[in-house]
Amino acid sequence: MKSRKVKLAVVEHPRTPRHVSIPMLRHMFSFDLMQVALTPAVPADIKMAAEESLINRLERLPQGERLSLANRASGRVAGVLLRDPELRVIRAALQNSRPTESEVIEALMRRDSPAALVAAVCHDTKWSPRREVRVALLRNEQTPLARALEFARSLPAALVREILQDSRLPAATKSCLLNDVEGHGNDPGRNTR
Repeated sequence: MKSRKVKLAVVEHPRTPRHVSIPMLRHMFSFDLMQVALTPAVPADIKMAAEESLINRLERLPQGERLSLANRASGRVAGVLLRDPELRVIRAALQNSRPTESEVIEALMRRDSPAALVAAVCHDTKWSPRREVRVALLRNEQTPLARALEFARSLPAALVREILQDSRLPAATKSCLLNDVEGHGNDPGRNTR
C-alpha cells in the first residue's frame, strides 16, 4: 500500500468501499487526484472528494503544477483556477475543454475576480461571444469601456438597461453605455437576439 500506483488502482476501482478510498485521497499526489476525478469508472462521490481535495491544495502548488492542472483538470478544478493570480494559468483554464459556461460566469461574478480573468475572457474567442458571459462581463466593474460598448450593442436595449441596474461598472461607464443604447435603440441593424 506504500506504492503510489497501488493506491491509485485501489481508489479508482469501482468496488473499493468508500470508507477505504476517501481517506486514501488525502495521501495522494495532485496529478493522481486529477486522474481519479477524470476516470469514468470512479463513482461520482469519490470524484467529487478528489476534486475537493485538489482544490484545497491549489494555493500551495507551484505555478507550473497549477498551469498543468489548468490545461488538463476537470471543469470544476479549472473553474477554480480561473481565479488564479497568474494570467498564464487563467488562459490555460479558459482553453481547457471541460469548464462549463456557468463556471466561467461564476468566476466573473465574484467580487474578488482578478482583472486578468476579465481581460482574458473579454478577448477570448470561445467565451466572449456567448450571451450570458457578455451579461456577466457587463456586471463586472473591471470590464474595459470599449469591450463593454461592444457587448452592450450585441444585446437588446431593454436587457442592457436591466443589467446596468445591478452592475458594478463605474457610474461614468454605465452612463456612457446607457447613452449609447438610447442612441442605437431603434437602429434596425442592431442585433436583438
